[in-house]
Amino acid sequence: MVVIGAGLGGLAVALELARQHKVVVLAKRELSESATAWAQGGIVGVLGSDDSIESHVRDTQNAGAGIVDEVTARFIAEHSAQAVQWLVDAGVPFSPDPAGPLGLHLTREGGHAVRRIAHAADATGKAIHEALLDRAREHPNIDLRERWMAVDLITSRHLKRRESPRCYGVYALDMDGGRVETLPAQAVVLATGGAGKVYRYTTNPETSTGDGIAMAWRAGCRVANMEFIQFHPTCLYHPLERSFLITEALRGEGGHLTLPSRGPGDPGGTRFMAAHDARLELAPRDIVARAIDFEMKKHGLDHVWLDARHLGEDFLKSHFPTIHARCLELGIDIARAPIPVVPAAHYTCGGVVTDLDGRTDLPGLYAVGETTYTGLHGANRLASNSLLECVVVGCTCAAAIVQQKPGAETPLPPWDESQVEDADEQVVISHNWDELRLLMWNYVGIVRTTKRLERALHRIKMLRDEIEDYYANFRVNRDLLELRNLVVCAELIVRSALRRHESRGLHYSRDFPDTLPISFPTVLTRPATSGSKGKR
Repeated sequence: MVVIGAGLGGLAVALELARQHKVVVLAKRELSESATAWAQGGIVGVLGSDDSIESHVRDTQNAGAGIVDEVTARFIAEHSAQAVQWLVDAGVPFSPDPAGPLGLHLTREGGHAVRRIAHAADATGKAIHEALLDRAREHPNIDLRERWMAVDLITSRHLKRRESPRCYGVYALDMDGGRVETLPAQAVVLATGGAGKVYRYTTNPETSTGDGIAMAWRAGCRVANMEFIQFHPTCLYHPLERSFLITEALRGEGGHLTLPSRGPGDPGGTRFMAAHDARLELAPRDIVARAIDFEMKKHGLDHVWLDARHLGEDFLKSHFPTIHARCLELGIDIARAPIPVVPAAHYTCGGVVTDLDGRTDLPGLYAVGETTYTGLHGANRLASNSLLECVVVGCTCAAAIVQQKPGAETPLPPWDESQVEDADEQVVISHNWDELRLLMWNYVGIVRTTKRLERALHRIKMLRDEIEDYYANFRVNRDLLELRNLVVCAELIVRSALRRHESRGLHYSRDFPDTLPISFPTVLTRPATSGSKGKR
């Protein structure tokens, strides 16, 4: 079995599979680098006496703006307590509360009716990731491979003889060895995270380049809801730190969004969320991000303030030590000064279409986590549902693979580099990368228009052809592979956005400002093709 990605989704699958199978886990950078490790807030658990499955489902549906799959939302909610317990059993050091359910302290985030977020101070993802990595490193059935990047899935089109459509393995680049290896597998699991790096400003790590989404699309799988890119309302605005997230929990504990001074005689500090939503700072992320974007454009601001001074220094240090320490390093004492924040691309709510066992359209291929569309997130992800989905579907995915009937071994063709050469100018890749990310930020951001989207699509198609030509003629490296995947994801985002003739959740169009009374997910379908023109 091959698991592509070493975040929470991939490690959950690997740890469960390793009970019965040998598992190879590929991490394209260091094992510690994943979106999971960057998650600050926490994981949802329906645990408290004041909470219920119905309440969590309702909050998920409300945040998802009417197109959440209720069956999926209920399934995830019903397994939330079990998921939290799974992590506790794995040794995750959640913040304790002797009086709390399972002995855990629960916090509240935007869009949630009650406190139901289990957390490890303000570095929950890091605590989860380190605990699971420790277990994976110790497991004799798990082979963790750093600096291995999947190039493409091996499917029926690669075989010389006619075979039933399925996934047979993966071509993967060993970056230290400099070779593309053929890895056969009875099952391949995509757990590569989202596509946040397609935007110029993002809270995502360098790994979030949409690899799994692009590979599955090239293999003929459906993708859905790619227009719904969640922009986190509060990313630190600082010249030395462009990707540091200020957790939603800081607003959940009472932080205020305010306007900075707009000139002489204006002291700043005016709260503005009341003009946008009755829930103020605890409105869902799409509403808060759009409100900040509106106020910044209205007043010509580079940022707004997130003011938590009134919570007190002791509280901030104990509940948000990571944020307090990092801001202090940058010269901002959050106990005495407000934090400058801006929205930034944060979460890919759409992805590869799967069922609740992680099955894709292609037999032998599974996917979990931010790479996927299960129907849980709808038009906007409810805070802290993402880690929950990783654990729940990661465990069901592993169970489904174990029950899968083993197929006959099929000889697979080696990677063909016989007609390619070393790249002559790497600067072409960096130029295309910069152009793509700036294009997406300017034309496919928080507020969209049809004209902007059409212009973006036109240029993206030109970039895609340039990149595919480069890919077909030169030896692959990580930068080229990531760029190739990002341009596919960019096109999927824009094509999906052009199909949605309404404003809903994270997709806001000036040309279609109303929300339709009935709407459905945006599903894109394409037949499996040869993947690239030219020599491969």
